[in-house]
Amino acid sequence: MKVVIIEDEAPAFRRLQKILEEVDSSIEIIEVIDSVEEAVKWIQNHHEPDLFFMDIQLSDGISFDIFDQIKINKPIIFTTAFDEYMLKAFKVNSIDYLLKPIKKEDMAKSLRKFNELRNHYTGVDIGEIVRNIHLAGKDYKSRFLVKQGDKLISVKTEDIFLFQTRHGVVHITTIDNKRYLLDQPLDEIQENLD
Repeated sequence: MKVVIIEDEAPAFRRLQKILEEVDSSIEIIEVIDSVEEAVKWIQNHHEPDLFFMDIQLSDGISFDIFDQIKINKPIIFTTAFDEYMLKAFKVNSIDYLLKPIKKEDMAKSLRKFNELRNHYTGVDIGEIVRNIHLAGKDYKSRFLVKQGDKLISVKTEDIFLFQTRHGVVHITTIDNKRYLLDQPLDEIQENLD
């Protein structure tokens, strides 16, 4: 199996390399990339590997910036110290999200999962399957709890016409033109909507 590692910290790369060698000695690391810019260039000019390992924080940004510039069709295992990007990771072909320091057992489970998917879906775009699995299992919000005076009321998502931020405050406008304040950032709201 050929893999590419996108990681900007040498000690983290060496630890990941050691764990991969211990778990599966047949894994071939074909490239180690340390920045968003270099990752985009490399992917544009090479055949994608079987699997990517990707840190979140890179020397020139976050790895999600890569997806804004180029499409990646192969599965990704994220390896990071930050747990707040987990949901976002599964929207971009992620099959697993390992928190640093990575444990050998966790890596073995991730690679087993990858191999099971690959063997089961030979000849099929695994990236597309992973996206469909995650989207099919996603529960979207059907209503939002908002404050009106000293009361809390429930607003159905289907009755909402608009979400908007004004002066740093998120507002909901309903179809019948009622406005409510919502104590949630827009990016979090977006992740919870179909």
